[in-house]
Amino acid sequence: MSAPPAPIPSPAGPARPRALDWRLRFAALSLIWGFSFLLIKVGTHGYAPFQVTLGRLLSGTAVLAVAMAVKRERLPRTARTWGHLAVAAFFLNALPFSLFAYAELTIPSTLAGICNATSPLWGMVLSLVALSEDRPTRRRVAGLGLGFVGVLTVLGAWQGFSGLDLTGTAMALLASLSYPVGWIYVRRTLAGSDSSALALTGSQLFLGTVQLALVTPLFTSAPAGIPLLPTLAVVALGALGTGLAVLLQYGLVTEVGPTTAQMVTYFIPVIATAAGVTVLGEQPSWNTPVGALVVLAGAALTQSRPRAAGAAVPLPRTRPCPAAAPQP
Repeated sequence: MSAPPAPIPSPAGPARPRALDWRLRFAALSLIWGFSFLLIKVGTHGYAPFQVTLGRLLSGTAVLAVAMAVKRERLPRTARTWGHLAVAAFFLNALPFSLFAYAELTIPSTLAGICNATSPLWGMVLSLVALSEDRPTRRRVAGLGLGFVGVLTVLGAWQGFSGLDLTGTAMALLASLSYPVGWIYVRRTLAGSDSSALALTGSQLFLGTVQLALVTPLFTSAPAGIPLLPTLAVVALGALGTGLAVLLQYGLVTEVGPTTAQMVTYFIPVIATAAGVTVLGEQPSWNTPVGALVVLAGAALTQSRPRAAGAAVPLPRTRPCPAAAPQP
């Protein structure tokens, strides 16, 4: 869920040719992250939200651990780096993943996916305060205003938010806010690290798993059984949406650059909505897809940058990790 991140360090030398065309990998990444919200919903049918998040992080960490072993990546060596990664794991993994899982107890997966698309809007607001290189422009301010009009449209503000679970929606929006908090923290503390992006991400997911392993027993009891479909959903959510997706995004950023790779963000709510409607039978009202389109248009404007030489590279927004991140 998903995907949300700080810039990915560029590897030295030219990118290696890929066996699979980048457009196919881009489509696969969009589908994986778009279906993450459906998988969260299915997972909560058999497990408590913290258990869903713990299983997700455990599966995702296992995938990245295998990738690190194959590539013989070394873990970060300094206590300072591990300390910063622990904070990043909380804001980019443990907190937002848990909030989305709790939110989907009471709101449709379609609404959760659309709330996730507000991360670039929150990110712009926070970056203007925390990152000195980011400056407001008319286009970005207009995008911010347009995006929040879209949020109000999705929520049906003119109806007094009638029929909307405010607690669940607030959790989903808070989860979306948590991602840019984590990205900015990573940019300010881990830029220039001598560890690879894969090593940082794998270590971060491991720390997130430890955090959930400590918290989950305090707030949940052991499940009565192991239901097949929710278990498969949680494993797929972690192995695909939190493990494989990160590896796919690394390849995309290396091959086509962060600007093109981050465009996956704009497909996630569309796919999440289609999945919720066709698979789960959710029936969003007209304002949900209309508002989602307005949110995406606003988010696209907030991510725009001047074309002048030396312009700052936009902050990629997808799934959570120091190098690339959710998603959802």
